[in-house]
Amino acid sequence: MSKMAMAALGLGAAYLMRNKNARDKLMKQIEAFTGTNTSKSGSNSGMNWQ
Repeated sequence: MSKMAMAALGLGAAYLMRNKNARDKLMKQIEAFTGTNTSKSGSNSGMNWQ
């Protein structure tokens, strides 16, 4: 990957780690796309960022 692509990926990840609303919105969009429903409580799948 180019340096520019890696920088964009890093900035996007940093933004999602700091902004809970953006994470929630992204997760809802992914769930709608895949047709799955991930639970925030009771599941320790590694995607539970609180």
